[in-house]
Amino acid sequence: MVSYKAPLDDIRFCLYDLLGYDDRVTTLPGCEEATRDVVDAILEEGARFCENELLPLNQSGDSEGCHFDKGVVRTPKGFKEAYAAYRVAGWTGLAADPTYGGQGLPKTLEFLVQELICSTNMSFGMYPGLSHGAYNALETWGSDDLKARTLPHLADGRWAGTMCLTEPHCGTDLGLIHTRAEPLESQRYAITGQKIFISAGEHDLTENILHLVLARLPDAPSGTRGISLFLVPKFLLGESGDDLGQRNGVSCGSIEEKMGIKASSTCVMNFDGAEGYLVGEPHGGMKAMFTMMNAARLGVGIQGLGLAETAYQSAVAYARERRQGRSLAGPAEPQQKADPIIVHPDVRKNLMTMRALTEGSRALAIWVGMELDVAERHPDMARRQEADDFVALMTPVIKAFCTDHGFDAATRAQQIYGGHGYIKEQGIEQLVRDARITQIYEGTNGIQALDLVGRKLGQNMGRLLRRFFHPVHGFIEENQTDPALAIYVLPLAKAFSRLQQATAWVAQQGLRDPEEAGAAASDYLRLFAFVALAYVWARTAKLCLAKQEGDGGGFYRAKINTADFYMARILPESNALFQQIMAGKKPLMAMAADDF
Repeated sequence: MVSYKAPLDDIRFCLYDLLGYDDRVTTLPGCEEATRDVVDAILEEGARFCENELLPLNQSGDSEGCHFDKGVVRTPKGFKEAYAAYRVAGWTGLAADPTYGGQGLPKTLEFLVQELICSTNMSFGMYPGLSHGAYNALETWGSDDLKARTLPHLADGRWAGTMCLTEPHCGTDLGLIHTRAEPLESQRYAITGQKIFISAGEHDLTENILHLVLARLPDAPSGTRGISLFLVPKFLLGESGDDLGQRNGVSCGSIEEKMGIKASSTCVMNFDGAEGYLVGEPHGGMKAMFTMMNAARLGVGIQGLGLAETAYQSAVAYARERRQGRSLAGPAEPQQKADPIIVHPDVRKNLMTMRALTEGSRALAIWVGMELDVAERHPDMARRQEADDFVALMTPVIKAFCTDHGFDAATRAQQIYGGHGYIKEQGIEQLVRDARITQIYEGTNGIQALDLVGRKLGQNMGRLLRRFFHPVHGFIEENQTDPALAIYVLPLAKAFSRLQQATAWVAQQGLRDPEEAGAAASDYLRLFAFVALAYVWARTAKLCLAKQEGDGGGFYRAKINTADFYMARILPESNALFQQIMAGKKPLMAMAADDF
């Protein structure tokens, strides 16, 4: 089994010391009671539940997988009991509105709990994760009647939710969907079509499943402008909302046999005149679905972060125990026949890379989570807009970079384990398999890069960019003359300058030739992420240097060492990315398709 202990010290450092949770979140309306004591208690209990209840089911759930029999899906042994305990403990309604039975806690806290879940059992986390997305979409776009009849059940976990977009002939290009919605009486619709790759589409954990389905009305215009969103329940909604009606015309045709997350049911869903309810406006389905999709993209980024943390902890534990060869500087433990492999520079390079990117990504993700709370709750509309802009800008970065890192961290851990990382017993090969899907679903990472370059950079004359560029510029200006910070601020300033130049180049060339923007997109997103993490690590180093005297446990010393490593060994990659961006599209697009 993999090694994992919830990184609560690092989480608390990011929350309270680095990002100012007390001033940023607990001052928001409705968050006054979410104090440090409350947050710490929830995190500790969440850590206990994940370590003791979910982690032991991870490897067995992967081995057993889900079972399919004539439309019925059963989750692996122990999952149903774990979900019941998860629900009774109130985790399903952590950030849900108290109006609907939720606890009304900050989204920031929900982010943190999601990381703990994904670190210990990503497959399990898929089920409540999809329900959170469905809750968000219905809360934002559903009618008052629909919200009253569904949200309390999603908040208490009795019902689950899904997101039904993909069809056999279309994935990213949703304008090609064929699923039909025929009007019935009483504002109901008959939904007919097939959806594939539907996570948690059918299972035995809840009484009902609410499918949010994209479909076309008879008068729909072509393309994405003609898509509407419908709620299609597995069991029809009763008159009061508390009782279940008859079985609806929706069924699971099969479940996929897939590379990873095998304890999460990935379903083919058939809709045969199933009764549905319009969510939002007719032909406004894409706008409504993006509420759910954007939340899901952030959630997938957290999945990558969680897997990276487990990969790192497991690799550290193995590197301390596994003995092979001698230190190049001479025997580190001469009384033993061999030294632990943690003495070897290449092993340390892998470990330090994993640590620097994981801790930096965590800080960045928590920052985004806090701004999500500000965007939803702050009384000043201008401040809310600033926060919303920042979240919109960073969503594709979090999704793509954190999931690329999650997969990379899993493969680095596998490399440290050597042959033992390739066999099933240790659990590392499962991390590799589970991490791979995070780079693909909810919009592939290439799509995230196109979203950043094609939509976010130019939006409102670059307004979104300013929400990130201004604080970075301000930090550099404030600290550039401090000699103690020179090894952090100078590399950050150089990388930030490259990002600014690349941004201007992509904007100019992209207006002239969209293929130029497309050719630069993935490299640009990665460059953006490297600069964002450099900013996080520079701030971290400044804070930790001031706290060294009281560093009894070495926490701040380790932070400073990790910041040093990031600036010296990872951030220089930003120069190569800059050169790749500036090379333009020609090296990519010159070859004829027939010559491949």
